[in-house]
Amino acid sequence: MANTPPCEEIADQAGLAQVGAIVRTRLAGDPAVYKVPTDKAEIFAIGDFLSAAECQQLIDMIDAVARPSSLHELDYASGFRTSFSGDLDPCDSFVMGIARRIDDALGIDPTFGEPIQGQRYLPGQQFKPHNDWFYTSEKYWKLEKARGGQRSWTAMAYLNTVEQGGDTHFTHVGIKIEPKPGVLMIWNNAHPDGTPNVDTMHAGSPVVSGAKYVITRWYRTRAWR
Repeated sequence: MANTPPCEEIADQAGLAQVGAIVRTRLAGDPAVYKVPTDKAEIFAIGDFLSAAECQQLIDMIDAVARPSSLHELDYASGFRTSFSGDLDPCDSFVMGIARRIDDALGIDPTFGEPIQGQRYLPGQQFKPHNDWFYTSEKYWKLEKARGGQRSWTAMAYLNTVEQGGDTHFTHVGIKIEPKPGVLMIWNNAHPDGTPNVDTMHAGSPVVSGAKYVITRWYRTRAWR
């Protein structure tokens, strides 16, 4: 692919293509799924995936575990990712139920999923443009390769209405998605052939007023360890 990162090992290409085909077929058969109209990336949404009560319970759980976010070698002080975040207890029955529903919506083996992470953004906080897949030229790749391999799909649910700001900006696609509570966003971090898709570059735009809460579940190409 022309927009595959140069000088990068194409990691887990067969696995990415296989998982992509499974999810693509699953989503195509679900009438509740909306496909974002772009040929640059596979981006989908499911409205009313979570109820208001579920969103509030997840918000309360995020507040209990949120700590300054980091990103591999970058810490909070770098300013690249300034949200607060934390993994939700994967053994909690409520969290397990949410994870199962997301797994079922995508049709992915549940063991491929990382623990659900909750994120909270307050005014001025953001996540600058980034891709969710791993750069194999970076030091962290050796660890990630051993504990599940490349990231395939991302599922992210909005939990509240943000007073101002906080949209999800797919910078290469040229779309901004306003947070709507209960909506589940889904996207493929690779092309159908299993090569990384740089057009999935996205940002969590700064919150101007209010707060933004989301949960995210990332999937690998094999069992997450």
